[in-house]
Amino acid sequence: MTEPANSPAPPNGAIAAAVLSCSLGCFVLGVLAVAADGSKALAAALNFYKPSGPLSGVTTVAIILWLILWAALAARWRNQTVAFAKVSAFAFAFLTLSLLLTFPPIGDLFLSR
Repeated sequence: MTEPANSPAPPNGAIAAAVLSCSLGCFVLGVLAVAADGSKALAAALNFYKPSGPLSGVTTVAIILWLILWAALAARWRNQTVAFAKVSAFAFAFLTLSLLLTFPPIGDLFLSR
């Protein structure tokens, strides 16, 4: 069954929230990884499980923030139709930055090594 050409677009806010929150969570992971690598105090604070070191806290905090962002954006955009192209562009930008931050020479640029 096809819909009439002039019918409004179905809500895509929940999908957009999932896409954007995922990319933001990845970005937080990259930022925290670089920051923990450069700060002994932050590394010690993020050392939740001694055998894995600060990475345990970095991933835990990133996952918690991703879930909070996802819930908040999904609640806000639940029944809305958002500009998915714009959301995708932001998500792609954050994912690109995330990937760059996990590459050691790029992280070292921020740490002035």
